[in-house]
Amino acid sequence: MGHYIPVDNSRKINHVLILTLLLNSLVAAAKILYGYFANSISITSDGFHSLFDGISNILGLIGIWIASHPPDEKHPYGHRKFETLFTIAISFMIFITCFQILKKIYFSFREPSITLVSTSSFMVMLATIAVNIFVAKYEMKKGRELKSDFLIADSMHTKSDILASSAVIMSLMFIKLGYQLSDSIVGLLIAFFIAKMGYEILKKATETLVDTVCINTYVIESLVKGINGVKGCENIRTRGSENSIYLDMRVSVEPDMSTEKAHDIADNIEDMIKKEFPTVIDVVVHIEPEKK
Repeated sequence: MGHYIPVDNSRKINHVLILTLLLNSLVAAAKILYGYFANSISITSDGFHSLFDGISNILGLIGIWIASHPPDEKHPYGHRKFETLFTIAISFMIFITCFQILKKIYFSFREPSITLVSTSSFMVMLATIAVNIFVAKYEMKKGRELKSDFLIADSMHTKSDILASSAVIMSLMFIKLGYQLSDSIVGLLIAFFIAKMGYEILKKATETLVDTVCINTYVIESLVKGINGVKGCENIRTRGSENSIYLDMRVSVEPDMSTEKAHDIADNIEDMIKKEFPTVIDVVVHIEPEKK
């Protein structure tokens, strides 16, 4: 049957998402409240970016819960792609963030205002950056350990928040020197970084959905042809994500080979591929007689 996220893994992933949800909520609240108080577009926009981090955690909890369901009669390959669908949802949340930032920048040019900058401004931003660095490293580490595309994507999203917050600190410095326009300019930079991150996440998730090749087929072919009894190998196909790969191929053998011997060769091929590529979870070998 198809691959799905083991119950133990889904619980561990949920624990990671709940913790990051709490931290992202605190960060978002701090930035948004202080941003409105200081009348800062860059801080407020950065706060909404963090808010979408929290929303993505909620989407993740729902997506992981669905993906953790085992294969069934209607879904023989499992529900793993639901995680990919929710990963795409994260990218759209990122694009919505860009729109919100650009909208605020537009209004700032129409109705210029004064941004208040104080020691508290820098303290708030540095504290939230420290939290985001912890969250990004923690999610990336757990994402790789638990083989979760969603956690890895969400970690990348949080990294965009770190870049945005760093840019905000730069804008605060320039505002302090009297350059009020820097608040809006940094807002544009934040929008660019966020959009770039959203594109990268969307591109990777889309490749999974459209079954982009996961492994170099020439490498597979050379390995299979090295097995005793194999005369040829063709039509190698791979699909899935980098942590959950399905593979099938056609292998030709001697026309008079017994069914038992051909079955043994197919088993050897499957064992060898899974040994060389641990992320391959299913191998289908079609045995055919060699054409003379």
